[in-house]
Amino acid sequence: MNYIGSKLKLSSWILEVVKAHVGDDLSDKVFCDIFAGTGIVGRTFKKEVRQVIANDLEYYSYVLNKNYIANHKNIQDKHRYIDKLNSLPLIDSGFVYQNYCRGSGSGRLYFSNTNGKKIDTIRTKIKQWKKSGEISPNLYYFLLASLLESADKVANTASVYGAYLKHIKKSALKELVLYGAPFETNDNTHEAHNTDSNELIKQISGDILYLDPPYNHRQYSSNYHILNTIALYDEFIPKGKTGLPEYNRSDYCKKGEVKNSFENLIKHAKFKHIFLSYNNEGLMRASEIKDIMIKYGKYSLQTKEYQRFKADKTTSRNHKATHTNEYLHILTKTR
Repeated sequence: MNYIGSKLKLSSWILEVVKAHVGDDLSDKVFCDIFAGTGIVGRTFKKEVRQVIANDLEYYSYVLNKNYIANHKNIQDKHRYIDKLNSLPLIDSGFVYQNYCRGSGSGRLYFSNTNGKKIDTIRTKIKQWKKSGEISPNLYYFLLASLLESADKVANTASVYGAYLKHIKKSALKELVLYGAPFETNDNTHEAHNTDSNELIKQISGDILYLDPPYNHRQYSSNYHILNTIALYDEFIPKGKTGLPEYNRSDYCKKGEVKNSFENLIKHAKFKHIFLSYNNEGLMRASEIKDIMIKYGKYSLQTKEYQRFKADKTTSRNHKATHTNEYLHILTKTR
């Protein structure tokens, strides 16, 4: 899935830096990814550590992490259920088709008419199976994560869902095919949470805390609202041209709140090793982060240049650079 701030290209470097500071053998460690997003970093550490604790306030992220992180044993018949969902006759009265496809009269073009109907058809059946008890919670999240990933591949957007394209692009014309979202199996038990990070940090403890909060004013609730709509599948009245639901802005996306929220998180963290991913386009300056972290122990910094995320080819963005600097702020907490 294309994702703002994804650490897919950086996950191996993050693992390398963590091992350099904590040790090569992480098999007895508890690792927490408290702003998990799509779970890329947690997935990287899942095969290395005793336990991963993943968390994100966005519900679609929770669904993905319930599959990719919390699922750790093979699920019997999961591919048979994928085949069943792919063969269902389409319905045309579902929420996605009625509100996010042009053929329904909504005027919005997030998906082709066929794909909107297929998303509704599959999502409705998954909901029915869950309600009747036919599928286990593990299978439920596997199927729902599979739908989110498969729907994203045929979305008529420039990678994010803040707006749809005026004309349907080639990849969005392809018919949605549901593919299983594979997850790493092992003998360890892992967790996924869907709550405020600053509240969760008071309830958990471990060895390695990885932080990847929002960098700037971009709000994930608006940029990925369609994925939340599919994941939650509750009815609401979509607002405006893009069909947004109501949503709350994170304090990490507010210039006046971010430093206070960040320091409270560090203060309450019961983890010895803390690693913060942030970049040179963020609301907090590197010097401000250092000043906060150094209050609580030994601080160091690693940097890496990498190609920045591009959701589109527009020339009107604030940041036109092709590369950005990723900062990995490191704290060995002693107080």
